[in-house]
Amino acid sequence: MAQRKTYKCQQCGYEAYDYEGRGFMGQHIEAVSCPDCKSIQPLVVGGVIGDSAPSFATLVGRICLNCGSDRIKPWDHKTCPKCGGIMIYTGEHEFWT
Repeated sequence: MAQRKTYKCQQCGYEAYDYEGRGFMGQHIEAVSCPDCKSIQPLVVGGVIGDSAPSFATLVGRICLNCGSDRIKPWDHKTCPKCGGIMIYTGEHEFWT
């Protein structure tokens, strides 16, 4: 079962989503942190999409969806990209496919 979970910064209130599980086409969504625009962005990885478009098979060579930066890295599920505060799971979640 795939879920989208909401995280919120205790310090500044910034909210972001983390996607757990796999979609119906075998893909997963990786949350990446961008130091340039200070955001967390969801990138689709793998599955049928990754099979037909090899550039989507991994995070290598991917860019931030918000600003186009190539300095993205996997989000640690703890650090707020805006202020450096602590992000916590709010308990809110919904299903995604």
